[in-house]
Amino acid sequence: MDIVLIPGFWLDGDSWSTVTPPLAVAGHRVHPLTLPGKEAEAIAHAGIGLRTHIDAVVVTIDELAAAGSVPVALVGHSGGAAIAWGAADARPDLVGRLVFVDAIPSGEGSVVNDELPVEGDSVPLPAWHVFEAADLADLDDERRAQFAAIAVPEPAGVARDPLHLTNEARFRIPVTIIACEFPREMVEGSIASGAAWAGELARIESLEIVELPTGHWPQLTRPVDLGESILAAVGPA
Repeated sequence: MDIVLIPGFWLDGDSWSTVTPPLAVAGHRVHPLTLPGKEAEAIAHAGIGLRTHIDAVVVTIDELAAAGSVPVALVGHSGGAAIAWGAADARPDLVGRLVFVDAIPSGEGSVVNDELPVEGDSVPLPAWHVFEAADLADLDDERRAQFAAIAVPEPAGVARDPLHLTNEARFRIPVTIIACEFPREMVEGSIASGAAWAGELARIESLEIVELPTGHWPQLTRPVDLGESILAAVGPA
């Protein structure tokens, strides 16, 4: 299967490099994306928004479809989950599995995070004190330095633009959530109680939640385990 890997905020396609080996060994073809405005040489983020990133993923799906490589699996980490969900909404018949890494899909009109500090048209990686303690679990000084070294500013529009969804066929796509900083029981309880933030989850026809206890960036703190968790979700090649 072709697996499209969508990074979260401040990360590019290379951030998946220590996650992909189990997938490749199993025979899957992996496509780690570096989204528009997150290239190393990118300096201008004006005009780049959430739809820009969704469209970039849709282009990749269409290219794989043209080559006969569908359905594909989409893996979205953190803010990349909204991008994966939007792409699945656009091409539900071409997506065979969705994997959300430490993220929950949100509904129509939601934004990824409009509280992050913005500088011009960009959201630089904030100081560590901005994050909650659960985010930073296992992210020791060495890993924090690694993250800071590879971090690229996020286009502000990606964080602040509303997500627009139109195709309820997205709910038929099987979904796996790899929960790192929140327990499975919390998500299941929120679905059962009708919590508003779990509204999209409640409508997904096939949903599994697996736990990978660590902080918000398992590709830095537990990359091999993350790769094996993704492999378990998508199944054999």
